[in-house]
Amino acid sequence: MSLYQATASAPVNIACIKYWGKRDTKLILPTNSSLSVTLDQDHLRSTTTSRADPSFTKDRLWLNGKEDEIKDGGRLATCIAEMKRMRKELEDKSPNEPKLSSYNVHICSHNNFPTAAGLASSASGFAALVKSLATLYALPASPSELSLIARQGSGSACRSLMGGFVAWEQGTSPNGSDSLAIQVAPREHWEDIHALICVVSDDKKGTSSTSGMQRTVETSPLIQHRIRNVVPQRMRDISEAIQKKDFDTFARITMQDSNQFHAVCLDTDPPIFYMNDVSRTIIALVVEYNRVSVEAGGKLKAAYTFDAGPNAVIYAPKENIREIVEMIVNYFPQADPFKDPFGLFGTTGVQGGVVSGFNTAVAKQFAVGSVKGLIHTRVGDGPRVLGAEEGLLGPNGLPKTLL
Repeated sequence: MSLYQATASAPVNIACIKYWGKRDTKLILPTNSSLSVTLDQDHLRSTTTSRADPSFTKDRLWLNGKEDEIKDGGRLATCIAEMKRMRKELEDKSPNEPKLSSYNVHICSHNNFPTAAGLASSASGFAALVKSLATLYALPASPSELSLIARQGSGSACRSLMGGFVAWEQGTSPNGSDSLAIQVAPREHWEDIHALICVVSDDKKGTSSTSGMQRTVETSPLIQHRIRNVVPQRMRDISEAIQKKDFDTFARITMQDSNQFHAVCLDTDPPIFYMNDVSRTIIALVVEYNRVSVEAGGKLKAAYTFDAGPNAVIYAPKENIREIVEMIVNYFPQADPFKDPFGLFGTTGVQGGVVSGFNTAVAKQFAVGSVKGLIHTRVGDGPRVLGAEEGLLGPNGLPKTLL
């Protein structure tokens, strides 16, 4: 008997222009467009295996070894149903195709990073889910078409269906047919962009993104100004900066938009705090690092951004990452040695220090463990289809980890 199974991995993306607020909570239609950088799956990814089998009694899903309930009408159920609908359309056109749309599916997913800690785990997770089902069902859909379905699982998941620099167009249609992801530039266009993720906390956050953004839309006057007047121009300007590989403009807009996103959280009633003292100190360090460069006649060398959580992502050209790591380690001593995937430090390792002219009084040194870890990655590619040997389900259709 044939085994109908497919495995795919999908990347994390971190937004430069933030998505915050829905105009339709069921279809997950955003109040504004957004733009992100896709990160390298060699360092951060979700891997998902999907199998369809007539013997399965119901759809089931396991995430990181634990079974997750697929609630009727919930986001998981919606994505699975949409993918089955697309498969059914294909079967209706090609009667000889096996009727996979009528089979239940078992889905097993694994993240190689903390879930729900502000590292966009739902984005990579739903993108991997949709890509694995699209592969299983042999759908001829484009990444933009698949992004329409991933969006209904997690808004930012639509941006994880492509590599490089990706925009999520808010669209205007009430049915969401034009609220999809498009690639602004592929990874190869600007491979020099690297990212340093400072993991401040891997705890589950106090206010979820879903409830937080709805409260903001309902109570913040500032977000209406952001939606109408600020984001449309920033989307145009940052897209142009990416095309020109203009890091100075890219960095300035990225930091401004992160600041404004957290400003609308603060403007929410009651206020939402995603950043903490460690987060704010990282901002102060990046600002001082850039000041030294600009006052010496140079340009911005790094850009911080924070999603709905305390973790910092610092974007920079590869040539600046070594200085940035030294600076962060100087103020946030690490319990474990820095993992150096790109061999920036050779045999010497990270010493910790700041560039000449840096005002060390901008921050105090924190205790070991205040930043729990540093992940050095770079702009990456879109979802990958993996071989059968990388599948997560065993012969009985249950996760291999449970065997």
